Amino acid sequence: MNFSHAFTHFANRVARYTGKPVTFVFCCLIILVWAATGPIFHFSDTWQLVINTGTTIITFLMVFLIQNQQNRDGAAIQAKLDELIRAVEGARNDLVGIEHLTDSELEEILNA
Repeated sequence: MNFSHAFTHFANRVARYTGKPVTFVFCCLIILVWAATGPIFHFSDTWQLVINTGTTIITFLMVFLIQNQQNRDGAAIQAKLDELIRAVEGARNDLVGIEHLTDSELEEILNA
């Protein structure tokens, strides 16, 4: 198994699990436990740093996983749409691949 395949598999699993309600509830519980321990640690800088560092690291990593998922989903949808355009007789085949045009070129097509 190469790295790209392994990363895709990992990203799919993480996206699947992080999108579930139970994951959201679990994260809320972590925040509640952290908030409840505030008085124990006298709302110290270290207490605040724990949640700030944890959430920053998770957010940083999730941005890349979400972007990877979005890129693959977008490419798959684009390939399916291109195939539909090619399959329909009389369809404008010049629309295949328009996602690679600049914004102004795309706007010209949309306004035509």
